[in-house]
Parts: sequence; C-alpha cells; structure tokens
Amino acid sequence: MGSFPDATVVGSPEVTGYVVEEHGIDEDAVVGMGLGGTVECGDAFVTMHRADHTNGVGAGFETPSAGMPAGYVISDTKPTQVADDESTTFYHAGDTGLMSEMKDVIGPYLEPDAAAVPVGDHFTMGPMQAAVAVDWLDVEYAFPMHYDTFPPIEIDPEDFVREVKATGSDTEVHVLEGDESVDL
Repeated sequence: MGSFPDATVVGSPEVTGYVVEEHGIDEDAVVGMGLGGTVECGDAFVTMHRADHTNGVGAGFETPSAGMPAGYVISDTKPTQVADDESTTFYHAGDTGLMSEMKDVIGPYLEPDAAAVPVGDHFTMGPMQAAVAVDWLDVEYAFPMHYDTFPPIEIDPEDFVREVKATGSDTEVHVLEGDESVDL
C-alpha cells in the first residue's frame, strides 16, 4: 500500500471495491460505508457526508462510478448531539461546491475544529465561496486545497485568505507548502 502500509481505506463501497480490485489492496484494509454513516477506525471516528460534485474513478471515457460524492469528518470522539469541547475534529470537504449542509448540519452537529476546503474554482468552490463555507462551518483553522495542480484551477491562495477575512471570521488560515504540517 505504498507509503502507508498500515492505513485503512475508508470510502463508498464503489471506491473500496475499486482499490481492492485495481490496486491490490487487501480486503481487510478497506471499510466501505455510506453517506451519513460513522465508522470507528483505530482511534478515530470517520463520518461520511455528502459533497456536491461529479464522482468517477479511473481515466478515459469508460470511467466507473465512485458512488455518491463525499467529504469526511474525522474525530477522536464519536459524534453525538452533546457538544464535546474536548474532542478534535477535522473536516475534509472533498471536491465540493458550497452547500447549505455546511451551515445547517456539518458545522453545528459534527462541530469541526478545522476544515480543508477546495479553493481552485472552475471544478469546485473558488476562494469566495470557500470562505463562506469556512464561515458557515465556524472552524478555528482552515486549509485551502485543490488548487494549482493544472491550469484551470491555478489561483493565488492569498485570495482565499483575504476572502476569509472579509467574512469577519476569526478562522486562522494555513496555506501549507509541500510537506508542511500543523498540529491541532
């Protein structure tokens, strides 16, 4: 499994089946799940949530479906309706557009402390809509992603930083370079 031999692949049954069949990942190293579900994965709880975008795997015109598009909320405690100020929760939004579930469900009920949001525009949110998402999620930390990998999504990430400030949010934006990391 490359650089992460002990990793567990969590995803839709279509994605987990694909990685087993096409990439030789051991069936014991995958967990298929559906939207809204939460699975325990070692010391973490992974909740799959809807994302708004296309969703295929592979290349060419015969791209198989990867199931419903998804983002993931990862926490060190199981999500409950009782707020838990002691837990640390991270939301990876996936390749999504802005959606009201960020304000109505993910922010208030799954309570992420940090979020990685796509900012590249063209195929996902751009800096302005991603800043609105960060404001709606009410996170302490935001990480721009899915930009500058090919011409249609080349942007200046500082545009996202400015847009987050324009919302009046206190969110701290971290534009990571290369292999940088941030401890939450």
